[in-house]
Amino acid sequence: MKKTVIILGALTVLLTGCATTPPSNINNSCSIFKEKSGWYKAMRASKKRYGTPIHLQLAIIKQESSFKHNAKTERTHIFWVIPWGRKSTAYGYAQVKDGTWDWYKKKTGNRGADRDDFGDAVDFIGWYTDVSQKTLGISKWDAEKQYLAYHEGHGGYKRGTFRKKKWLMAVAKKVKRNSLTYAAQLKKCESSLDRGFWLWPF
Repeated sequence: MKKTVIILGALTVLLTGCATTPPSNINNSCSIFKEKSGWYKAMRASKKRYGTPIHLQLAIIKQESSFKHNAKTERTHIFWVIPWGRKSTAYGYAQVKDGTWDWYKKKTGNRGADRDDFGDAVDFIGWYTDVSQKTLGISKWDAEKQYLAYHEGHGGYKRGTFRKKKWLMAVAKKVKRNSLTYAAQLKKCESSLDRGFWLWPF
């Protein structure tokens, strides 16, 4: 009995690790979904619900967390040496701050959502980009502008705060390039994914 419990515990740890470990190749969408078939199902559901392209969802997550489920912002330091608090409360795949995540849960009714859950993270991205389109008029296919609104918030985007941040504008262009790359790659495997060739039940 004791041996069985130990084995089950080990399997649980192993499966949990597999579920949360970033894909081995985060630069190729087909490779990502071949390794993480459940992620494709989650992103497809977000696209169906909000109309946000899968390649844009991928590009945002790559930029925000490099597909790490428990990603956090860097720590600040006192006197450049002593570790202190973090730069913000942003957390998880989509790097969402506490207040924004609470807003999402309230508006969608997804009260039990967790930022380190991939399905919840991509649902958030779909929802947020949908709000950006409705309030700011940004196309969900415009990865560059969508990312600027994602990073600065809707109020910041309206005020044009990004215009004084050359580094951020460069990052937004990078997100656009990654989005286009992911889109081109998806054309080669999306039909197979939709037929369920890689949609294993995990």
